[in-house]
Amino acid sequence: MTQEEIMEELLMFFKALSDANRLKIIGLLAQGEHSVGELAEMLGISISTTSNHLSMLAHVELVSARAEGHYYYYSLKTEALRHMAEKLLKSDNLPKLSSSVDMEAYDKKVLDTFLDSDGRITAFPAQQKKFMVILHHVVKAFEPGRRYPEKEVNEIMKRFSEDTASLRRGMIEYHLMDREGGGGEYWRIE
Repeated sequence: MTQEEIMEELLMFFKALSDANRLKIIGLLAQGEHSVGELAEMLGISISTTSNHLSMLAHVELVSARAEGHYYYYSLKTEALRHMAEKLLKSDNLPKLSSSVDMEAYDKKVLDTFLDSDGRITAFPAQQKKFMVILHHVVKAFEPGRRYPEKEVNEIMKRFSEDTASLRRGMIEYHLMDREGGGGEYWRIE
């Protein structure tokens, strides 16, 4: 099943459940089968409205009907409900729902706000989340696995800001880099 098909199926399922009367119908059918007339009477709504609700629930295969004389008796398809819940909660399906979303849009916006056209930091954001975006941007200038003396760390960080002390502290505090004590070497944590 493609991602678009999964998304469409989930949207139809949640749309079917997004009405109080349809949820009440599911609750009533969970207790046993009922005719349209019985459901309409219990809910205090018209038979045609009840039929429309049942039609929507049948479309997503949550209810089934059986004919008995001139009446149809509806029942809840608990297996279908269980199957949809399992499909929805399947760990690899949930992240796929956001695959078409630009995950880096927030980071781009923060960088556009706090960096000038040369990539230098114009101000340090007050919010921790935004500061982390800046730090993640700066740490990319360091090669993983390589150790840097403090002087070289400062030279690299000066490309981004004269306030190298704030950048170094942030890198250590947020575990993007580590260091040896006493002005020793720094390295990027992978």
